[in-house]
Parts: sequence; structure tokens; C-alpha cells
Amino acid sequence: MQKITKEVYLKWYEDMLFWRKFEDKLAAVYIQQKVRGFLHLYNGQEAILAGALHAMDLTKDKMITAYRNHVQPIGMGVDPRRVMAELYGKGTGTSQGLGGSMHIFSKEHRFYGGHGIVGGQIPLGAGIAFGDKYHGSDAVTLCCFGDGAARQGSLHETFNLAMLWNLPVVFVCENNGYAMGTSVERTANHEDIWKLGLGYEMPCGPVDGMNPVKVAKAFDEAIQRARKGGGPTFLELKTYRYRGHSMSDAQHYRTKAEVEEYKKIDPITQVKDLILEKKYATEAEIKVIDKRVKDRVAECEKFAEESPWPEKNVMYDVVYEQEDYPFIQHKL
Repeated sequence: MQKITKEVYLKWYEDMLFWRKFEDKLAAVYIQQKVRGFLHLYNGQEAILAGALHAMDLTKDKMITAYRNHVQPIGMGVDPRRVMAELYGKGTGTSQGLGGSMHIFSKEHRFYGGHGIVGGQIPLGAGIAFGDKYHGSDAVTLCCFGDGAARQGSLHETFNLAMLWNLPVVFVCENNGYAMGTSVERTANHEDIWKLGLGYEMPCGPVDGMNPVKVAKAFDEAIQRARKGGGPTFLELKTYRYRGHSMSDAQHYRTKAEVEEYKKIDPITQVKDLILEKKYATEAEIKVIDKRVKDRVAECEKFAEESPWPEKNVMYDVVYEQEDYPFIQHKL
């Protein structure tokens, strides 16, 4: 893993702040009904992505995740303007406006979604890793999911095969505590989700998901193990989301005081404080970064607002058609 230098901390601060403000802007335009459907925001969990990207080789490693998936592709190199346009349903979006909030995708940047089915991406992540092993690549796949998806049977089937076939995959549970709205303690008789890996003799463990340094170190160890042929790892990243499960979540399952308590360990604030403490940047230089982030978000919004809607034929171009389908009876 690359050393965590002054430049890394400054990049982490700017990246995480941009992701946070990008999501905040989406929340604002969602209320204006410019983004439709569901909207799941990543606020509070940014340290996981920052640490993961530091440990990954973005020229070959891959990532797949669930529906809280707007900022991950940005981190992997996708133009954020296209991500915002996709949420707007515009033709310039990553899937020409057909995927929307839960289905951001980029084959070019090895980001494979964006999946609305809870836990649906877990076997797919193992499948991507199987493909790399089959073709002799040393690429590693990060397969991310939430604490709610950890209760799906597909996880156990996938863990079993991943260990049996020694696949180059890192399974990542982003445990923000509440799944859709039910706390971890109410969904199992133990709260240590990482222990699910023990039943398969898979290397596993908990990680402080609010600290990008600890995240980066844990990911580096897991990725290097997979790249050298050591097989899968299961990491439970203990994190917290500051917004609800989605924009329609009334959050009756937690108190405002609890949210405020977790904001005291906000990953962005942690990095900013360290930058100032070590004199990596002055307050004035931090403000320059803040302004740059604000301008970038505004640019994304402008691009999405001004982009055209997709042509109607686009919807039909992606629908399979077989005129002689044997079970369709045509009227004479």
C-alpha cells in the first residue's frame, strides 16, 4: 500500500467532502422532484470508500455494491456529472437515464453496480472474481453490502463457494447499524457480523469504518491476500449513516441525539482536524478546497439540468424482441 502522506490526507478531505456535498445536493433536488424514485445517500460512510480506493489498484480491481451507490463510481473515475445526470434520468447519464439512483454502472471503470435487490450483488461479486481467476488475472473484486443483506441466504452460499474455489474477492459489510430500519441487535442473537466468516474458515474481522487510515490498512491486507492467491476475506466495516435509509425514511428507530453523537467522529472532520494539527494546510487553504468542491457540485447540477432527456427509442433498444417467440399466438 502507498504511504499515507500529506497529499493523501488532502485528497481524502477533498474527495470525501465532494461526495458528501454531492449527496446533499441530490437530497435537495429530490425534494424538488428532479430526482424520482428512491434515493439512498452515503453521508457518514465516506471513510470506507476513501480507504478502499487507497488500497485498490484502479487499473484492474473491481467493485460491486448495493443501491447506496452514487459516490463509489465517482471515486473509481466516473465523471460525476454523468452520475448526477443519471439520477435526473437524462440521456447523458451513465446508463442513458434508464438506471436511475440505484443502478449506476460503468464497465469502463470496473464498477458493476448499483443493485436494488437486497444481497443480489453478493453472488455476482463472487462471479466477477471467478472470471478473473479463470482468465488468469490478478485483479481483486470488492463486494460491498449492508448489514441487512448479511441476513440473506445467498451470502452463505456465496461464502461457501468463494472459499471452495479460493476466489480473489473481499466481502465488505458496511454495517451502519440499522439495515432499512431495524437494528442489528434485533436481527440476530449476536452483533458481530464479521463472525459469519468463521463458519467458512474465511479470514475475517471488524474494522473502524469511520477512520480512513484503519480502513485502508484492513483493505490492503485483504486485497494483497487475494492478489497473491490467498482467497477471500470478510470485513465488517462499523460505520454510521447520518441520513435515513432512503429519503422516505422517518427514522423513528433512533434519536437525533444519537445521530449528533456519531457526528462527533465524522470521518471528514477527523481528516480535517489531522490536516490542521499536522499543518498540512492552513484554514485559508482548506477554504480554497471547500470552494473548489462547491463549484464542482454546482457544475454537476448544471450539467444534469441542461442535459436532454433520452429519446423514446432508447427504451425500446434495450428490450429483447423475438417475433417468432413460440408461446405467443398472433391473431389472424
